[in-house]
Amino acid sequence: MMDNSSAHDQRIAKMTFATVYPLYLAKVEKKGRTKEELHQVIHWLTGFDSKKLQQLIEQKATFEQFFQYASLNPNANLITGVICGHRVEEIKNPLTQQVRYLDKLVDELAKGRKMQKILREA
Repeated sequence: MMDNSSAHDQRIAKMTFATVYPLYLAKVEKKGRTKEELHQVIHWLTGFDSKKLQQLIEQKATFEQFFQYASLNPNANLITGVICGHRVEEIKNPLTQQVRYLDKLVDELAKGRKMQKILREA
């Protein structure tokens, strides 16, 4: 019998970035932030530029593929806090944790945090 967290991790791995991206965009734009700022945050975490993001959306890349291609920022481990009821820093599955890092950054952007803080700059 598969435990819930494993099923949950599988579901996240198979989700496509293309389905989630418009939700991220709507969330930040509703709060007065821009697509450029969203891309800046994604670029910081993954190393992807806008062109690469567009390719990944067109290819319907799953989150598993998305993060396989990513060069995760060495400071990503500074992303802490609660997202969807889980402490990001305590998530055991590396992929699920990376997806939650992204969720958390988008969340902070939507909440109006300063870009410097979101990008974990001193």
